[in-house]
Amino acid sequence: MTDNITGERRRHGRIEVICGSMFSGKTEELIRRLKRAKFAKQQVEIFKPAIDTRYSDADVVSHDRNSIQCTPIDSSSSILLMAGDNEVIGIDEAQFLDDGLVGVCNELANRGVRVIIAGLDMDFKGNPFGPIPALCSVADDVQKVHAICVKCGSQAYVSHRLVESDKRVLLGETHEYEPLCRECYQRELTTEEK
Repeated sequence: MTDNITGERRRHGRIEVICGSMFSGKTEELIRRLKRAKFAKQQVEIFKPAIDTRYSDADVVSHDRNSIQCTPIDSSSSILLMAGDNEVIGIDEAQFLDDGLVGVCNELANRGVRVIIAGLDMDFKGNPFGPIPALCSVADDVQKVHAICVKCGSQAYVSHRLVESDKRVLLGETHEYEPLCRECYQRELTTEEK
């Protein structure tokens, strides 16, 4: 917040995106930023898609079991309805939300809200996923975080699916996905085709 010409306090809105593969620490970083905002006595509201019930129905939970209370939603338009006068809005697993999320985030940022989004930027086939790529292009700040490849220890590139399913959205954890670097991922694809 800064003083404007008349001496009134004014909030600076912004969009921050935290993206990467599974097991890269996206949710952990989102929780860290939101807890810091709460510590600074800022009004914070957190949302996640209602379909994400892996660890909790009413909390955003990282794979390391750190958590923060949230509001589950079915569509991005719900965020505008529930944002109220909050100074900071957090959104986890944003890849599962509709493409309207880009407009919602822009509207909030233009109102002076700090919007922090975490989500997968690619699906299990390495294709751009949901609204995350578009959010990266309009964001004030993008942080791509990386897991470690479970095969060779390099920087992971993609979330490789371990179970057979062509469904784009398949909630899972370490039994369903593993982080792989580009080279190991290509090797797995070649092996699977045989």
